Amino acid sequence: MTRRGQYAKGAAKRAEILDAALEVVAEHGCRKASNREIAARVGLTQAGLMHHFGTREELFIEVLRARDQRDLEQFYAPHRGFQGLLDVIAHNVTVPGLVRLYVEYSAEATIAGHPARAFFEERFAWVRGLLIEALQQEQIEERMGPELDLPFVADLVIAATDGLQVQWLLDPSIDMTARLARLWEGVRASSWPTILA
Repeated sequence: MTRRGQYAKGAAKRAEILDAALEVVAEHGCRKASNREIAARVGLTQAGLMHHFGTREELFIEVLRARDQRDLEQFYAPHRGFQGLLDVIAHNVTVPGLVRLYVEYSAEATIAGHPARAFFEERFAWVRGLLIEALQQEQIEERMGPELDLPFVADLVIAATDGLQVQWLLDPSIDMTARLARLWEGVRASSWPTILA
């Protein structure tokens, strides 16, 4: 087999592993997701699994990356903008293990030298950019007023989203999408100039 064929086969197996890992982590969370179960779902040994992903941390970072790509395609892209974000958050309620992995790794990424640090730095810049685009589109369509500090609002929405996910993991009765929708409406209301009588 040529190197190109080997590479394609390896890439296909990595994608298969990531699909299986997404399912296992969604069901059990990262701490209870065993390498053995992930490997068994794709017909590998644990050593074979680690051949494709050098460490468990690398595997879980790639799970988060794959989750973001899937969420972008399935939930965000069809309804770009803030509704797309709400669709992603509504879906997250069905995959608590992936939410828990995100929360744990995003906190651990603040430790200097953690393998997930670069991923989260890139991810926050990417999400901030998506939100700024959404806000600009709202302004173009005159659903938001001109008085917005776009980076500030984007950071506020990211902070609210991540904070609500932590609260929801502790208390699943919290309606994350409803709270984020109310925040967005508050931003919308405050984006218009105040007319003094």
